[in-house]
Amino acid sequence: MRLIIALMLGVIFSVAHVTAFAEEQSKIAKRVDALLQKMTLTEKVGQMNQYNGFWDATGPVPEQGDAKTKYEHLQQGRVGSILNVAGHEALREFQDVAVKQSRLGIPLIFGFDVIHGHNTAFPIPLAEAASWDLTAIEQGARIAATEAAAQGVNWTFAPMVDISRDARWGRVAEGAGEDPYLGAEIAKARIKGFQGDDLAAVDTIAACAKHFAGYGYAEGGRDYNHADMSYSTLYNEVLPPFKAAVEVGVRTFMNSFNTLNGVPATGSIMLQRDILKGEWGFGGFVVSDWASIMEMTKHGYATDDRHASQLAVIAGSDMDMQSFAYVNHLEDLVTAGAVDESLIDDAVRRILTVKFELGLFDDPYRYINKKREEEVLGNNTHLKAAREMAKRSIVLLKNETNLLPLSKKQKNILVVGPLANDKNSPLGTWRLAVKDDSAISLVEGLQQHTSAFQYTQGVKLSIGKETFADPIVVNTTDRSGIAEAKALAKNAEVVVMMLGEHGYQSGEGRSRTDLGFPGLQQELLEEIVAVNKNIILLVASGRPLVLSWADAHIPTIVQTWQLGSESGHAIADVLFGGYNPSGKLPMSFPRSVGQVPISYRVFSTGRPEPEEKVFWSRYMDEKNSPLYPFGYGLSYTTFGYTNMQAEVRDKASIRVSITVKNTGKRQGEEVVQVYIRDKVASLVRPVKELKSFKKILLKPGKSKEVEFILDRDSLSFYKDDGKFVFEPGDFEVMVGGSSGSVLTKTVSL
Repeated sequence: MRLIIALMLGVIFSVAHVTAFAEEQSKIAKRVDALLQKMTLTEKVGQMNQYNGFWDATGPVPEQGDAKTKYEHLQQGRVGSILNVAGHEALREFQDVAVKQSRLGIPLIFGFDVIHGHNTAFPIPLAEAASWDLTAIEQGARIAATEAAAQGVNWTFAPMVDISRDARWGRVAEGAGEDPYLGAEIAKARIKGFQGDDLAAVDTIAACAKHFAGYGYAEGGRDYNHADMSYSTLYNEVLPPFKAAVEVGVRTFMNSFNTLNGVPATGSIMLQRDILKGEWGFGGFVVSDWASIMEMTKHGYATDDRHASQLAVIAGSDMDMQSFAYVNHLEDLVTAGAVDESLIDDAVRRILTVKFELGLFDDPYRYINKKREEEVLGNNTHLKAAREMAKRSIVLLKNETNLLPLSKKQKNILVVGPLANDKNSPLGTWRLAVKDDSAISLVEGLQQHTSAFQYTQGVKLSIGKETFADPIVVNTTDRSGIAEAKALAKNAEVVVMMLGEHGYQSGEGRSRTDLGFPGLQQELLEEIVAVNKNIILLVASGRPLVLSWADAHIPTIVQTWQLGSESGHAIADVLFGGYNPSGKLPMSFPRSVGQVPISYRVFSTGRPEPEEKVFWSRYMDEKNSPLYPFGYGLSYTTFGYTNMQAEVRDKASIRVSITVKNTGKRQGEEVVQVYIRDKVASLVRPVKELKSFKKILLKPGKSKEVEFILDRDSLSFYKDDGKFVFEPGDFEVMVGGSSGSVLTKTVSL
């Protein structure tokens, strides 16, 4: 009876919530329409114009140059949004100009790159994805939103939901990896975290699903490059996280720099008008990426900025980020009859609606509060959450001789590597509001657990200061520290080596053709292995690296990514057994860069089986399989899978169950993963597709039956025309702890 009452109350609450939301949207629509009636064409176009922060708002008003033009545009109502400015003083100055000096007083919306935390840095998004913990990921975005909103920010350019199978592309650091299902689930968690239950609350911000679309499939893994793919790939691999973002209510989209099948995404009617605003019914607005409207001329798609503006607005790009294209040309295009004013009205209506939803018209200063900013930024509760998220993001790749976990009594530990004492690199890429050199280093983290270690750098990773805007100059000549490290390693009981990429060696514009350790780190590693085999290798990176040599020569390898503010504490917690690692890889790790792009979601060829013959689908010099597959990750305990059941539930769904037992001696968490293969279909399907997962906690010796329901949608796919279809037939259902280790049953529907 209690359950029935609870369900009835839940339904009543849900209906009431939907009704209240619909009523509020109706009120907002009326207010938007009333405001549109008052606006001149100049003011409408102004709402579609976004500028980067353009002067010291607490200093004198600019008297000349570009900054003066932007300031005058603010006064004239020709700016709708500003990005890359945070803090109560600066934002109040900007908002004052917009609200008090422009004719209609329309408030600005302030955007900022809140990618993985704000003032408190959480692990990079790819690392968070390795946790497979949707609750923790949502909480991280919730904290980031709270901190950003406390600095007056209304809108984040996140989450990046691009799917990518190519570790050469540096922006894999900002996404959730290679799988569209996992990517969609994480996209929903992050959007819920940013936007909360009430967008007008002072601790929520509007989210932005980016980059729409195909950016993660840039040819050769080279940033900003062309993407070329089939419609099957587009609909089944690229678009699902974006569609999930719409379904969960994301308020903005950002289009992408790349061309997709020959058309710049910023000028794509198919993507923005037909799919996003048409088929999916997206009601928010689309912002261009930085100057991507103007860049259509460089692509060879537009003759000049005026033409680019015309193409972009017709395609459905609502706001121009820093191109000056709309503000300079749209009004004239409408007057000349080259652009219908109804397109302008549609874009402005979308932008104003989000501003109303944020509560900016009721109080333009609602997010700008000095006291809240001082109380919220980087508080201890947020740091604890960042530490917990960092621990959950670590993936144990190898522990062959059980060097881990280390005992608190362990003596004579040598710590080696240029990243082990680095307080800046762990902060990762895209952390604009984070103070430089504020991360807890590995050395600092270890000091909280033991004094029985010494540290030596071994080699420098780079020469000179690392900055976000400049390429890192890698050290390839200074070997002066190797001899000392080697001498110390001879007498050490255990060597902890931290190698990898600097935080600024992944992210935007950081494409690589060599996925090994940059500089002299591999040489250092080989020299240490020559004198001491008891090595725990910690890999700090923003992407999968090629670890084949390390895997063949080193007993223990841990993927520690770039873990944010609490990096050193989190790693030390794992090394000394305070936390049992539970992370699973969100991207396959290749054996060789020649395998890239690589994914577990492969298609069978006509000659799929590995035979000792020349004429089958293989590499002559390497295995087809990844070194570490998608979904892979070890624990300090072990898990057994038995009693798998897969039964037809009805004509288009399957009930799956599996018994999972903790067969080791420590409590641990396991991510139970469910994959399918549609064995025969009108379009060939991958040999494995992730369709569900659950993260469970088990004490030693305990078992749990884990159940999944694969519904019709789970068993369906998109045809080339975008239609979502279910085709009855035989389905292989696979369950296991990674994509590379599963139990299998076949079910006929």
